[in-house]
Amino acid sequence: MLIDGGQMTVVTVSPKYQVVIPQEVRESMGIKPGEKVQVFRYEDRIEFVPVRKMSTLRGLVKGINTSVKREKDRV
Repeated sequence: MLIDGGQMTVVTVSPKYQVVIPQEVRESMGIKPGEKVQVFRYEDRIEFVPVRKMSTLRGLVKGINTSVKREKDRV
């Protein structure tokens, strides 16, 4: 996994198949104890994506051009 500065971090899978998310990653992603993450298998890798409340996504696409031509049934 690449962390700020391009360093690779390796984690170990425990006998219970648990992994510890490195501190640098937790802090940069704002992950707190007890938060949920989604786990995806993508090609030959595993990805963890933090589950965020919809309210935290407000303003995510601020400034997007909404004046695009739309189909009549999509207005």
